[in-house]
Amino acid sequence: MTDFTYAVDADGVATITWDVKAKSMNVMSTAGFELLDSLIDRALADSAVKGVILTSGKKDFAGGMDLNVIAQMRAGGAQAIFDGVMQMHHVLRKIERAGMDPKTKKGGKPIVAAIPGTALGIGYELPLSCHRIIAADNPKAKIGLPEIMVGIFPGAGGTTRLARKLGAMMAAPFLLEGKLSDPKSAKAAGLIDEVVPPEDLLARAKDWVLTAKDADLVKPWDDKGYKMPGGAPYHPAGFMTFVGASAMIMGKTMGVYPAARALLSAVYEGALVPFDAALRIEARWFTSVLMNPSSSAMIRSLFINKEALEKGANRPKVADQTVRKLGVIGAGMMGAGIAYVSANAGIDVVLIDSTQEAADRGKAHSADLLDKGMKRGKVTQAKKDETLSRITATTDYAALNGCDLIVEAVFEDPKVKADVTAKVDAATGAATIFATNTSTLPITSLSKASARPANFIGIHFFSPVDKMNLVEIIRGKDTSDTAVAKALDYVRQIRKTPIVVNDARFFYANRCIIPYINEGIRMVAEGVEPALVENAAKLVGMPLGPLQLVDETSIDLGVKIAKATKAAMGDAYPDGAVDDVLFWMADAGRLGKKSNAGFYSYDATGKREGLWDGLAAKYPVAAEQPDLTTVQHRLLMAQVLEAVRALEQGVLTDIREGDVGAILGWGFAPWSGGPFSWLDIIGAARAVEICDRLTASHGARFTTPDLLRDLAAKGDGFYSRYAPAKAA
Repeated sequence: MTDFTYAVDADGVATITWDVKAKSMNVMSTAGFELLDSLIDRALADSAVKGVILTSGKKDFAGGMDLNVIAQMRAGGAQAIFDGVMQMHHVLRKIERAGMDPKTKKGGKPIVAAIPGTALGIGYELPLSCHRIIAADNPKAKIGLPEIMVGIFPGAGGTTRLARKLGAMMAAPFLLEGKLSDPKSAKAAGLIDEVVPPEDLLARAKDWVLTAKDADLVKPWDDKGYKMPGGAPYHPAGFMTFVGASAMIMGKTMGVYPAARALLSAVYEGALVPFDAALRIEARWFTSVLMNPSSSAMIRSLFINKEALEKGANRPKVADQTVRKLGVIGAGMMGAGIAYVSANAGIDVVLIDSTQEAADRGKAHSADLLDKGMKRGKVTQAKKDETLSRITATTDYAALNGCDLIVEAVFEDPKVKADVTAKVDAATGAATIFATNTSTLPITSLSKASARPANFIGIHFFSPVDKMNLVEIIRGKDTSDTAVAKALDYVRQIRKTPIVVNDARFFYANRCIIPYINEGIRMVAEGVEPALVENAAKLVGMPLGPLQLVDETSIDLGVKIAKATKAAMGDAYPDGAVDDVLFWMADAGRLGKKSNAGFYSYDATGKREGLWDGLAAKYPVAAEQPDLTTVQHRLLMAQVLEAVRALEQGVLTDIREGDVGAILGWGFAPWSGGPFSWLDIIGAARAVEICDRLTASHGARFTTPDLLRDLAAKGDGFYSRYAPAKAA
């Protein structure tokens, strides 16, 4: 076991270096913690050692806990989790007390954390237990506690220590929002103590160790007369802080994220008792969160599965397909966004439009985004100049010579796309891969315009491209493995998360989100109170209600999709009731947010004011309203059943992609871990019961898929049946 190494220099300063050989970034394992514990014991017991530097042998300090540790603890049940967490507390508390006399608080050995780069999760909780934290001036480094983002909270003392260090109010953004900071910002916020040039890091750490006094080692919460910054819960100011924090959590999470409530409970209850009792309280709440299926599902989807997909879990086994020169056809908002993220990732880009003015306008979009980054201090002038130099804006298809990937992002019209495809074929070589950016048009049909259908693939970006992390890759009937690998390698280059699906109308994401929007509109037509529809969605964890979502994406786009779908499906088209509402809204000029008029009303600046009261005149609110749970089941099942059908029909081939794609693509209730995880949480039998009831009362669109009914009959789950062993 070599996760940590130990050396003592001639001046009596011990250096414990964290360097997990098999990992690009340090992560903490059970064995690693045991080794660290033994090395701390060794340093404290050696009279020749005056103090300890804890640092990293890598460019970063640590990325957090090895999630296999959490999985192992969870497998042992609540007692195993609690015992494991308390053992971590024991080690970190030993570092904190550093051998000092418990009564006089003297005689301890100074221990300093010297962090060269990123320090996340346990990688920051460990330094928090040290007597001083010194960070290298590394603007790319991130310091903080992001655990809340994957459904847990800092459970190795980070919650208790940071709340007592900063006070509940000042700690809230770092605990409840998972805010990360660069070293200088971290120092300004009080997260760390010093920032020094990288080359001075270890020398400064050693100097501090050799000059530290007994008083420098005593943490505020171990000192007599300690008072919590901002006030404890029983203090008037502290009372208001906790009341406000509780309201903030409910407002942001709608009560569906157990980790946020547990974290606040740990801070509140811990603030009422001595520090060591507070650590036990934190451990109990952390145990309760780990035992909650929501946390397990979030960790699996948002960390384990997401990381696996980003590393190419479903990549065909073909040679490296790194993109060196990219062509983007169409310089509208989508094409301009694709050009920006590609150039920002170091790829040379040729951006083509029908006029030079349009092409230049597309390049200017990148300049605008970079300017915003400069105002926030995230982008330098040199970085801006370098990124813009990679984008060539032109009308000349001959400039595509040498491009190994083309992304077409023109108007959603098969004829327009076919014309562009032919022009690109004439200007590029036989090895060039052609990707069409489309959200609805079947890839196999579009590929008929190509002379090389094996090189033709779909890449569906989500808008805005610079902010949305998901990219949906669509394999057509003739698409080759090389084309799929090229798309996956490209998505990895631009640091986004890919899912690969087979060709079908609407693919996967839109196949699921359109029924969600339609179900909300359908309920309005039925007389369900619009506010009930919207709030039911938010109370079950959807970021936007269906009416707000259609306003954001535009009502006239919904009309176009409806007309195209009806033309394709003919008599089988199921959404006539929805069209009545959508078409009426569009005819009235209420096109959504872009026209400052939709299902919501907007002021002159475009700020949403509330649901439009004119809806009731056309679609009166019924005297008898459905209960909240029924509305939520309709909204959830409208999405979830399409996900199951996509798996059943082979559009989805991996449930990990179904869950990750749902959360990142349209914000499906992240607390659930995604549609398949949600079905596993409630159980297939319960899901069938809900579907059968909804089918009887609301129609065939809720018919239980055979696959779901089979799982229920056999007492099976999606992850127990379908997940790859490492993802389960």
